[in-house]
Amino acid sequence: MSPLTRTVADIARHIGAEVVGDPQQEISGLGSLSTAVSGELSHLSSVNYRHYLPQTQASAVILTAADAPGCPCTALVVGNPYLAFARASQLFAKSRNVSPGVHASAVLGEGCSVSPEAYIGPNVSIGEQCEIAAGVCIHAGVSIGANCRLGADVTLFNNCTLYSDVSVGPRTTIHSGAVIGAPGFGYTADESGRLEEIAQLGGVEIGADVSIGAATTIDCGAIENTVIEDGVKIDNQVQIGHNSRIGAHTMLCGCVGIVGSTVIGKHCIFAGGSGVGGDKPVTVCDGVVVTARTVLSQSVDTPGIYSGTIVFHEHKKWLRNALRFEALDDLFKRVRRLERAGK
Repeated sequence: MSPLTRTVADIARHIGAEVVGDPQQEISGLGSLSTAVSGELSHLSSVNYRHYLPQTQASAVILTAADAPGCPCTALVVGNPYLAFARASQLFAKSRNVSPGVHASAVLGEGCSVSPEAYIGPNVSIGEQCEIAAGVCIHAGVSIGANCRLGADVTLFNNCTLYSDVSVGPRTTIHSGAVIGAPGFGYTADESGRLEEIAQLGGVEIGADVSIGAATTIDCGAIENTVIEDGVKIDNQVQIGHNSRIGAHTMLCGCVGIVGSTVIGKHCIFAGGSGVGGDKPVTVCDGVVVTARTVLSQSVDTPGIYSGTIVFHEHKKWLRNALRFEALDDLFKRVRRLERAGK
């Protein structure tokens, strides 16, 4: 049995499932219902994929009790298949463990404190007065400014950058190309209209168990810090402006843009390409879902799902409809006049 092979019984114990079928069936990988082969584990988490179940070639499937009778192979029965599959997937993740130590090409500034249980890879640059805790893994080419703090078991992947005054909580992962703590976009015009920069003097606080995607940027605060609370998950190519605060266990999907001084609550979801923008700070309460490409320009104080996109059409039809938007206000006024006249 290879190191990543597990029996169904092992997986069931890990995810808290009831086994219907062969508990000694060996599983060596994961697959979708439609493409899985013998020896792989799959899951049925949505009715949209139920039609694939009878023909699946997977050796075991994670599903609910309601779907178990239709399963042609060993079933792992749970209440929440998607969550159970997420936990099962962790059993098959390839280890990224590296031996502790500091590579000879790494450069550390004066006053740095580095745990002997940390790993610092090739061509890493670390500024003065930084603290690197046990279990930290800093991959090749990472650049870290002065006065940064990395908690236990933090992972920084290749070529990400932390400016000065960034603190990162335990078990947080920052992926390649991310830039944390760059100056926020602050300018004001002088008497002649020439733009003058507003110094960005704050830092960035990142909590525990956060994931920050590749090429994501998080600006430092202008005065106070920009804050990313515990458990936040940020996808690739996300922009978070200065002095924003992202609440615990919120998800920001790819290409989300958050203007500075935004406060987002806990357990929110911003779908791809959505964001916040307006002429005054926006506050979003806990439990808000913002659908793809929607931009919030005002604060939201009631949990729920919010959308502000327009359904796409064939281009010429879309142009005609777009022009008609200009007539909506006049149309509304005419309707109101007719309503008043009818009274």
